[in-house]
Amino acid sequence: MNFKFPIQTLNNLPTPYYYYDMDVLNATLDSVAKEAGSYGFKVHYAVKANANERILKAIKDKGFGADCVSGNEVKQALDCGYDSSGIVFAGVGKADWEINLGLDNDISCFNVESIPELEIIDELAGLKGKKARIALRINPNVNANTHHYITTGLEENKFGINQWDLEKVVECLSKLQNVELEGIHFHIGSQITDLLSFKDLCLRVNELQKWFISRHIFPKVVNVGGGLGIDYERPDENAIPDFTSFFQLFDEFLELLPGQELHFELGRSMVAQCGALMTKVLYIKSGVQTHFAIVDAGMSDLIRPALYQAYHKIENISSDLPNEKYDVVGPICESSDCFGKAVDLPQTKRGDLIAIRSAGAYGEVMANRYNLRDLPLAYYSDTI
Repeated sequence: MNFKFPIQTLNNLPTPYYYYDMDVLNATLDSVAKEAGSYGFKVHYAVKANANERILKAIKDKGFGADCVSGNEVKQALDCGYDSSGIVFAGVGKADWEINLGLDNDISCFNVESIPELEIIDELAGLKGKKARIALRINPNVNANTHHYITTGLEENKFGINQWDLEKVVECLSKLQNVELEGIHFHIGSQITDLLSFKDLCLRVNELQKWFISRHIFPKVVNVGGGLGIDYERPDENAIPDFTSFFQLFDEFLELLPGQELHFELGRSMVAQCGALMTKVLYIKSGVQTHFAIVDAGMSDLIRPALYQAYHKIENISSDLPNEKYDVVGPICESSDCFGKAVDLPQTKRGDLIAIRSAGAYGEVMANRYNLRDLPLAYYSDTI
């Protein structure tokens, strides 16, 4: 499915802005629902990828739950109509008010990452006369083979409970009266394109399942997180990730016990390809060896290239002239305010409309007001 650019309409909108192709979004969500549903798997959308209200409501309308990592994400999910029974709350540093928010709304589960957090949830639940449902986020020490900033499942990362601490955690649980163990939770990283990493996760989960069962503990839910990557280089050819192979792998290699549920927390793979950051060229500046296309979007609108050295395909949708190479840079007073170097673009001039693709995840949601810039607005294919 190709992303559609109604160029005449888009040209008349004040840049920079986020543009969402809702047909691409809906086709992606339908694929997730079909492939996961064929195995009875449950999917919670990772709100951190994109918390835009229209996007969240579209995902909710397809029947998905919400995976939240802050109290405000929990609020946003509830405000967008998500049922609290489908909301899970993860995060290594939950504040008391965030835990209380989850307790007050009877969310499905807290994914707990340490003994101190477990004890605080028990204490706060006790003050309310409630029993909190929890899952233990276990660090499986599986290498996701992705950027080190977005790897989360190794022993050197801040996330999760290390396996050598599990005996202490189980002992602690036996003494707490206001928490109920719902399941076990894992997440090894983000933008994972090598499915063998997920096979390694399955094998490690199988080992840990046996450990729990040997201690007469039955996790009703096994939550394997998310992390499935997308094709940033070919966003049209591969607009919808290979959800078939992804879910099939878990069905083949993860040994579920009778009565268990398998849950996922997908984010990027559900929304990235439906969004583009749209920006116009302000100036063409020629250096000794480099042409600069200076655009009116900056790292405050899309921080991934500056933060992760991330690649996004950049397209000039206004020109069909022969190609030249440009460094596409923004107006912010930082040398790292660069979207791409030596980018092949049609000969580009002031006023041309540039699309920075695959920006539906970790784009608008990470925008900020550095240099006191305005936040980008959002527009949708079905309402412009």
